[in-house]
Amino acid sequence: MVSHNQSSGPAGPRTPERRGFRHGVSLLPSLFTLANLFCGWACVVYAMRGDLSTAAPFVGFAVILDMLDGRIARMTGTASAFGVQLDSLADLISFGMAPAVLAFQWALNDAGRVGWAVGFLYVTAAALRLARFNIQTHVDKRYFVGLPSPSAAAVPASTVFFFPEGLPAWTAVAVVIIPALLMVSTMKYRSFKSVDLGEKRSYRGLIAMAAVFAAIAARPHEVLITMAYTYMASAFVEATITRMRGARSTPTAS
Repeated sequence: MVSHNQSSGPAGPRTPERRGFRHGVSLLPSLFTLANLFCGWACVVYAMRGDLSTAAPFVGFAVILDMLDGRIARMTGTASAFGVQLDSLADLISFGMAPAVLAFQWALNDAGRVGWAVGFLYVTAAALRLARFNIQTHVDKRYFVGLPSPSAAAVPASTVFFFPEGLPAWTAVAVVIIPALLMVSTMKYRSFKSVDLGEKRSYRGLIAMAAVFAAIAARPHEVLITMAYTYMASAFVEATITRMRGARSTPTAS
């Protein structure tokens, strides 16, 4: 008779090999998060060196890695409270500090103390946005409340990438302060986290993603800045459309 301690069935204890594999899988999302953090650090380093054309794309790389770590954690069933906290700390660097330093080195410095204050306002807004996101419960997963910090960071980063030579100081102030205020607003932005790549007809989504990648490869400066500003404006467009539809459906008094 085989003892329970020697059982290798599904209900039996995990072997060292299975435990090791599980541990390796659980580390995978954190590795993507650390890569996200590295991109934020690299952006700061290159920005301080004055190499803005190299610094700005690192914010875009961080955005991609930020999307991947959460999806991988959900797909592998390895989401954890530790991962959530690590992700928020990495996001504060990559989507808070890095874009602020990048914008300051780019043009905010020309605005004097105002530029210095606007950069700090951006970092503060990113911290508040992430803190609010972490404590939100019972939310509609189809929407984000406020502009997500990765999307907010994409606005100054894509602008620097498109205009590496700089813009007038007060234009740069607007480029930074508008996404900062939207991060702590109550505007609703569409979330794409609910997109299921496992659907039978997901090839349509893959074709769309391939088209986006091809467009970025062909015209990176134009496509990236268009995507960043379009998403930032999308909440206003959707709110306007919703109001117009509501006004049409409201019966008028006879």
